[in-house]
Amino acid sequence: MKKVFFTPGPAELFPTVEQHYKDAFDQQLGSISHRSQRFRDIYKHTSEQLKTLMNIPESSGIFFTSSANEIWERILQNTVEHESFHLVNGSFSKKFYDFSSELHKYAHKFEKPFGEGFDYSEIIVPEYAELICTTANETASGVQMRPSEIHKTKRGNKDKLVCVDTVSSAPYPDLDMALIDSAFFSVQKSFGMPAGLGVWIAAPSLLEKAERMKTHEGNVGTYHSLPTLWKNFEKFETPETPNVMAIYVLGKVAEDMNKIGIDVIRKETEKKAKVLYDFAEKCDFLDIFVKNPDHRSQTVIVIDVKEKNAADIIKKVQADVNMVIGSGYGDFKATQLRIANFAAVNMEQVETLIEAIKRV
Repeated sequence: MKKVFFTPGPAELFPTVEQHYKDAFDQQLGSISHRSQRFRDIYKHTSEQLKTLMNIPESSGIFFTSSANEIWERILQNTVEHESFHLVNGSFSKKFYDFSSELHKYAHKFEKPFGEGFDYSEIIVPEYAELICTTANETASGVQMRPSEIHKTKRGNKDKLVCVDTVSSAPYPDLDMALIDSAFFSVQKSFGMPAGLGVWIAAPSLLEKAERMKTHEGNVGTYHSLPTLWKNFEKFETPETPNVMAIYVLGKVAEDMNKIGIDVIRKETEKKAKVLYDFAEKCDFLDIFVKNPDHRSQTVIVIDVKEKNAADIIKKVQADVNMVIGSGYGDFKATQLRIANFAAVNMEQVETLIEAIKRV
């Protein structure tokens, strides 16, 4: 019996992924040139499916990188001459902030304790910050920033660029992609694919800033600078040989999700999240880590373990039903469970997982 992965990335593969990779091998896509018409058609199809799924404006560009971590660097290099501003409440939002400092930018941060979230009413953006960095879903702590609060942050700072880390939540958040300037994700989480592909969505506002910086600063990166990526995107090409098969499979998975319907995916995600949170609240040896219901992630459920060791629960559940739960992140490894609630797992599997945890 195959394992079922409730880990927050790499995660359970979307049910159609295996067949799509088989089809890619049958079509010998691993050997085609990224300057061929076949590849251009693949890139175009994937871009179109993502734009439909996530309601991305036609004017925005979609670019492929090695990972979301690379996109942190590219965004900072291409949009920040001097100052960035970061909302930090977990390990990954903290790393984005650290990248800015390492690139010798003046990085501001508004930091909350691990497990707490942000509302627009409490955010004060520094006057000279050029870029506001938000995280839709903090993978380490299971905290979400609601789309409405991200939208308010942009509307209240129209002269600044706003980028959103959607690594462990896309395509679930109902973000107004015509309002925000940039979003990005990796495919090994909510899209249920093997790791190795980052996706960067950018509005023309980012390109305008990058081109101004290139003129005045002379350096916005090399082969993956935004002007270079965008120039290639206009032809549905990439600057270098990319992960062709992953781009193909991503387009097919996005197409599958469009057939299901993003509204259906969102509703199912919320139903499963409610079942998991209700269980944790009622279980005598578990507790919900994120106390504010408005800030609780719908895609990464973080649960405190009381009077038991998290590793023992993970081990016993795997032995019982062959399901793999994620451990807590960093200092919380021994005391927390992280349960991925992505589209690849269904309600029946969630209920089986809950029954297995009860037996512990």
